[in-house]
Amino acid sequence: MAFISVFDVIGPNMIGPSSSHTAGADSLAFLAQKMINEPLKKVDFTLYGSFAKTYRGHGTDRALLGGIMGFTTDDKRIPDSFSIAEEKGLEYHFHINETEEVDHPNTVDITMVNEDGQTLTVRGESLGGGKIRISRINQVDVDFTGEYSTAIVIHQDTPGVVAHITRCLAEENINIAFMKLFREEKGQTAYSIVESDDELPDSVSEKICQNPSVRNVMLVHL
Repeated sequence: MAFISVFDVIGPNMIGPSSSHTAGADSLAFLAQKMINEPLKKVDFTLYGSFAKTYRGHGTDRALLGGIMGFTTDDKRIPDSFSIAEEKGLEYHFHINETEEVDHPNTVDITMVNEDGQTLTVRGESLGGGKIRISRINQVDVDFTGEYSTAIVIHQDTPGVVAHITRCLAEENINIAFMKLFREEKGQTAYSIVESDDELPDSVSEKICQNPSVRNVMLVHL
């Protein structure tokens, strides 16, 4: 018999009717906006599967927009996300894609543009009970949940980079819970994703960036 957590039954504290379509959507966008420097200027949401079919009725659109503005799942401002975004001058658009096959029915692509012109696209999946997964960053397939403090290192796929990353973490006395490497193909762009039980200080990012093969480091704090 499979183990079921009480939190899988009760679900998260949330505003809205659905843990998958509302709370999960908010959590996906909330996690995505931690991966790019603020403030945001524009965001595009592309909805797939069940998200595309029911997003208005379940408040998925309001939850996504709330999450991208930093609202947590129980934030009472979520129902007013549209008007708040307009007050902030945040441009937003929702797009429906009912033709492309995706791995999970509750899937969204979030493309963010900040005021510095930086662009980042994140694909997320709402798994149920408020649980989420990030499955793609900038067209590279990845896999992490945001349940831990996370360092996302974008680098050239060259020898020694992973050893450099782990050495930097060891020097800061950071304990690694999980570490995975994803890449486009051999020698091309790679994403090393490190999840830790510990808070990740900004100094880790600075050290990792000293390697010439490293292009960027994103720290996602709990």
